[in-house]
Amino acid sequence: MEKELDCCEVNEVHSSVLQKIIAEMPDEIELYNLAELFKVFGDSTRIRILYVLFEAEVCVCDLASALNMNQSAISHQLKILKQNKYNLDKSLLFFTQLKCAILLTSTKLHEVSKKQ
Repeated sequence: MEKELDCCEVNEVHSSVLQKIIAEMPDEIELYNLAELFKVFGDSTRIRILYVLFEAEVCVCDLASALNMNQSAISHQLKILKQNKYNLDKSLLFFTQLKCAILLTSTKLHEVSKKQ
């Protein structure tokens, strides 16, 4: 059974909250770039590649071995990362935050599954 979402009892716009949100909202270009970044991260192979690159600077041979893939497939994914004009350093910084979030989520899910 779905939990019912909390709704306002009175239809009222909270100006102070909206002003803060609007003031902190990134501009359209930044939001577009973020959406494109998420598209790049939408492939688990690219996430795995970035994970390895986060841990150590490695060559394509090492990546292929670590991920149990052929070099051609690794090169193809690296090409996609480069074609999307993402500096790997920036991606790795973002990936560090993503990795932390994934680890925290995994830990919480594991805790919940142990309780059941």
